[in-house]
Parts: sequence; C-alpha cells; structure tokens
Amino acid sequence: MASEEELFASVDALLEEEPHLPPPAERARLREAAGITQARLATALKTTTQSVKNWENGRSEPKSPRLDAYQRLLNGWAAKYPAHGAAPVAATAPAVSSEPAASEVETADAPQAPAVPATGPAHPATRPAAVSRRPAVKNAAQPAGDPRFPHGPLAVLDGDGSAYGMDGIVLDCPATTVVELVEWTLRESGLGAAKLNRYGKDSDPLIVLTAAAAVKLGLPERLEGHEQRRSLRLPEDHPVVKQVAKARWQLTQRGFGPWARIYRKAQGRERQCVQLAILSWDALDERSWPGVADLEAPDVARVLGVYATRVITPRGSTAVSGLELMTALRPPTKAVQDTKTGNWVSGYNAGSLGTEPMDPAPPEATPEHPVVVDSGWSGGFLNEEAYQWVRSVDLLSDEECTLPFAVGLDLNTAFLAAAARLVVGLSAPDHFHAPAFNPKIPGSWLVDLSHIELDARLPSPFTPDGTRPTGPAWYQTHTVAYAQELGHNVAPIEAYLRRETGAYLDPWHDRLKTAYVDTLADLGVTRDLDDRQFLAAMEQHKQVDPAMAAVLSAIKATVKGGVGKLRERPQGKHYKEGEPWPALSRPTWRPDIRAAVISKARVNMHRKLNNMVKMTGLYPLAVLSDCVVYPSPGDSPLAFLPYAASGKPQPGGFRLGPTPGLAKLEGVQSMLWTVDLMEQGLNPARHIKGGDAVLDEGE
Repeated sequence: MASEEELFASVDALLEEEPHLPPPAERARLREAAGITQARLATALKTTTQSVKNWENGRSEPKSPRLDAYQRLLNGWAAKYPAHGAAPVAATAPAVSSEPAASEVETADAPQAPAVPATGPAHPATRPAAVSRRPAVKNAAQPAGDPRFPHGPLAVLDGDGSAYGMDGIVLDCPATTVVELVEWTLRESGLGAAKLNRYGKDSDPLIVLTAAAAVKLGLPERLEGHEQRRSLRLPEDHPVVKQVAKARWQLTQRGFGPWARIYRKAQGRERQCVQLAILSWDALDERSWPGVADLEAPDVARVLGVYATRVITPRGSTAVSGLELMTALRPPTKAVQDTKTGNWVSGYNAGSLGTEPMDPAPPEATPEHPVVVDSGWSGGFLNEEAYQWVRSVDLLSDEECTLPFAVGLDLNTAFLAAAARLVVGLSAPDHFHAPAFNPKIPGSWLVDLSHIELDARLPSPFTPDGTRPTGPAWYQTHTVAYAQELGHNVAPIEAYLRRETGAYLDPWHDRLKTAYVDTLADLGVTRDLDDRQFLAAMEQHKQVDPAMAAVLSAIKATVKGGVGKLRERPQGKHYKEGEPWPALSRPTWRPDIRAAVISKARVNMHRKLNNMVKMTGLYPLAVLSDCVVYPSPGDSPLAFLPYAASGKPQPGGFRLGPTPGLAKLEGVQSMLWTVDLMEQGLNPARHIKGGDAVLDEGE
C-alpha cells in the first residue's frame, strides 16, 4: 500500500503539470462557435493574431500565464457550445463558469482590454508579468494609441520564448535565431512607436535580450573584455554575424555590440530596422539604470517602457538617447513642394540643425579638432564648464566655523533648466573684430573680464574653478551678459557669432521636464507638497518604487549625457590629433550649444548665490556643478533658506521643490568634517551625500 507521502507527491506532480488544451481544431471550432475573430481573441489575451493562428493550427502552444487564461476561456466556451451530440455542461459549474470568460471577450475590443484572468497560479517555469501587479502609473507605459504598434515600443525576451512588453503584455516569440527574431519583430510582434514630430520618423522596435535569450539565439552570454564597453562587438566571422549577412540584413558601423541595429534599406516609407539590447553585455549602464539589469524580465520591460513612453525608445546609452531625442523632436528635414515641378521633395525644417555637419569656430573647438590643427590656431578656447570650487579656509569666519552643520543643496536637472528658452545659433559662425556686445546674439566673445572684482567668498561667475580671470579670454554670450548685468563694462576684442538663431532645445526641455516631474510624482513627490513634506517625500522616494526610481535616474542621465554628447571627444588609443572622429559627421556635434547650456547653468547658480548673500548674509563653502554646500545652524535646509513672513519661500535664492531648477537636499555632514575636507583641498560638495557625487556630463 502506498504511503501518504507517496500519494501526496503524486498529487502534487499532477497539480504542477501544465493545463491540457483541447486539440487545435477544437480550439478553432470553439472560437468560431462563440463568434469571435482571431484578432479579437488576440486582443483579449494580449498577444498577436499570428500567435492565435499558430495555436489553432498546432504550430505552437501558449505559455503561462496566458496558457491558464486561454484554457479557462476554452472551458467556458466548451460549456456553452459542446461538440455535436455532447450534453452541455451546467453553466453553474464552479470550475468552468463561463461568465468571466464571456465578459472578458465582450470587452476585448476596448483599447486597453485587461488580460483574461487565470484560474490558478502561473506555471513555475514562467513568471507572471510584474507590471500587472503594481498600481497604475500616472501617464505610464500604456501601449501607444497608434494601431500600427498595438503592443508598445519594446519587449524583453526571456529564454523560454516569452517577450514581455508594457502593461503586462506577454507575446510568444518562436524565434530560435537572430534572423528569425528580427523577422518576427517586424512582421508579427506589433512593436514600435509613432514619431514624436510630424516631420520625424517612427521609432524602430526594441528587443531586449536576457542572458538566457542571448544564449538561446546563439550569442555568447558575455563578450570578452567587457570592461571596455564602448568597443565591444562580435567578430565578423562569428556565426550569428554570418547568419545576419546571409539573410541579407545589415549591421550599422557599430557592429554587433551591446546595442545592435539590424536593418534593410527602407521599402518606400516602411522602415525595416530592429534594435537589440543585450543585458548581459552591459547594455544598461549601472550608473544610469541602477539595478535594472538584475531585475526580472517583466520589470525590465516596465522600466524601459515607461522611459520609452515619456522620453524616447532607448537607442543606446542614455547620452545617445538624449541626443537622439533632440533630433526626433526637431527633425532636420520636411517634405516641401518644388515650385517648378510640383513634386514633393526633402527640404530644410526651420528651427532644426539641418542635415550637414558644421565646423565650429576655432575657439569653440577642442585642441585636437581638424579646424584647430589645420589652421594652427593658438588664440585660446572657450572654457565654459560647470563649477568645481571650494572656498579658501582662510576666508571662513569664526561664526561660520562654530555652526554645527554643513548642508548640501542640489539643483534638480540644472542643465535642463538652463535649456529652457535658450536661444542658440543655427547657422555657421561669422568672424567679427571689435564688435559691440549684444546679449541677444549667441556666440563666442573674446573679452577681458579680469578688471571685475567680486567678493572672494563667492566663486567668480566667469571661470569653472571660481578664480578671477587674469586677462582676455573666450566666453559664451551668457557669461558676458552676466558681467554686464552685474554693472560692469564689457568691450569685446573679437567674436564668432551666428546670424540665424532659434530655441532649438525648447521641445527637448519640455518633454524631459514633463518626464522628470511625472516620474517624481509617481514616487510620491508632487508639486502640491509644502517644503517639509517635500523633504520627507524625497527622503524615501527611492524606496516607494525602486523601478520608477531607476527611470528617474535614467531621465537625469539623459539630460547630462545629451548635453555632453554635443561635444563628444575622440575615443581610442589609436586616435591621432587632427584626424576627424566619427562624432564630427553629426549635425548635432555642436560644442557651442553645449557651452551655451553650461554657461547659462553656471550663471544661474551664481545669481542664486549672490541673492542668498543679500537675503541671508550666508556664503557657500563649496560648489560642484549643481550642488552647493552651506554652513547651517540646523541639519535641514529649512534652517537657513530665506522665507517671507507669510512662510512662503523668497524668490531669487534657492527654493525647494520637484521641478527643474529648484533644489532638494543632497546631504548633511558636520561642520568639522567639512572644514577637514576643505583643508585637504577636497571638495565637500562631492562627498556630502556620503558617497562620490561624480560629475558626469556624458563625454
């Protein structure tokens, strides 16, 4: 006689078996008997019409959790529409009640119909989509309304053939090779995203591969020498690269690396391009996407899906995505009608940077740039960089040293705030001698600001290290305009100015600002909080939802990285000075625009520092980019920030809040700790958070 343990083990084994579906022909009969089309069923089960066809002709089988939902639906139909000669099953039978399944089918035509609920737990070998278990996210990753892309912009492919998309969508991907994956993505997946500008291009679908998926497709789990991420790629004789070429697909010049683009030339207006991102090849940099590469596939899809919906479908690093977003929002061309022939041709889109790269003025370039090397330029360069300044300990007062705390304030996305309503040059620079200064003209000015004497307890607004200029130097328009704003005479010696101008970055600023504010709101940090509530919400916002906190980190990295990419330097030990490097072929290689953003951000910071002196008498101890450290009588910004008698923050100084340009708490340390760092020549703003706040501009 079998023991109780043996009997329970046998029963458990039965419970763990996958549900048994009726034969493929019976599945089709039941669906037709219910009067439901394959497309409508696909919508209800959040899959593709082709997948339903495959299930009904026996080519493939669904996987949990879709398997359980499909079986429940078929059981419900079987009770209502038994095969000829079979007795109908009572509709009240609890295990196969047809009402829930019928109600799901009735709503299947709704734009975002929920998945059919499963009757039991998902099969252990697969994971239910984590997205569906979380609370709804404001403006979050809902599949796009464009009917061409019903399943959103991207999917994360796991080793079992499940492709996890946005909003809990799970697609069955039968591909076993990279070529099959590309063809499935373009023909069956329903993935992609509509263009962000009427003159732009749709975003190509993105497939993110887990390590298991990469191995299943014949790719190595990791690439050799993965420490050098930027130069990683498969060798040309790798079997997968050969398969791609044999199928007449092409790779971009970047080759088959962590971010691979596989394409054929467009047929008419239809693009044929799929992008792959391979998680185990470090496609998602930990600094920009903290912890995301280690998440389960459904959660990776959630994070990237929210980013794609609010920012752009990732195209590489966050720096690359930041640059691509500029072009997507300001496409270089649009269709115009030829006045002579009446034909529609490609023409310049006003306000964009155009399609051709543009040489910078010599002082705007870098020392290795061909313009500099070929001309023998020796007239100096723009030095518009973010602040890295520490006040001399000799300038600390006894009163400051006796204060117990040093408090660090960080400006939210300071570069993004500087990009708002920023007028930049759109045409090539023209050279002028002894021009009259005009603060409305973007460009580079050679001017002597060394005669301007300012309080030594503040950094100079004219240099990144905060020291006083020693003679004539090149400055961007905003820096010179600020000298004039402070009441000083400016007399440019020389200038490179641009006649055509425009607020090129405005749509980029608007989209990223909305993404930043909405994502903070999802983490409980909203605009309606008072300052105390704001500080409390910021203290715990990363724990509210770590996945959304990763989205926030990626948005911030997109801002800094995108600005940094405007002046991308040459890479590789084999580069020789004076040779052009790949970035120079882009119309978006614009060091003058980068200089304008950073100049304005630094001027904005100094203006606030100056206003704080006037309102509170407080001087900063140190500044690092967008972080400033103040001595404080308390361990909170509330102890020293200026407030009116009504309790409202005073305008002009630092103010707390969740929008770009407002401040948040960076960290608190003792004044003794801070002075000790200053005496060592170290910047306390870099370390006040308790770690290394490294300045990263994406270069």
